[in-house]
Amino acid sequence: MSTAALSIDNRIVTDQGILGGQPHIAQRRIRVKDIVQWYDLLKMDADEIAAAYDLELADIFAALAYYYHYRVALQEVWEKEELLVEELRKDMPSKIKRVVDGAN
Repeated sequence: MSTAALSIDNRIVTDQGILGGQPHIAQRRIRVKDIVQWYDLLKMDADEIAAAYDLELADIFAALAYYYHYRVALQEVWEKEELLVEELRKDMPSKIKRVVDGAN
């Protein structure tokens, strides 16, 4: 039995068993974080995102509303994730970079 939490008209869901509990579009593996990055960083408009990922405009606006409502908490989580990634990069050097640089 799923213990998924629902919000924003059931379009945005969280479930610890899916995407590590990150909020995402219901029945899709598209995170709120993805929508925010496409919209804010890549400057895609809602129509472009919806067309590119076969989503409804309501999905895009629900994700953005969710983000702006929980922005502080989400930013804290995302910053912690970035710090973890940086630590992992220090501890585990890229094998591809080693090959490209000519080392074995």
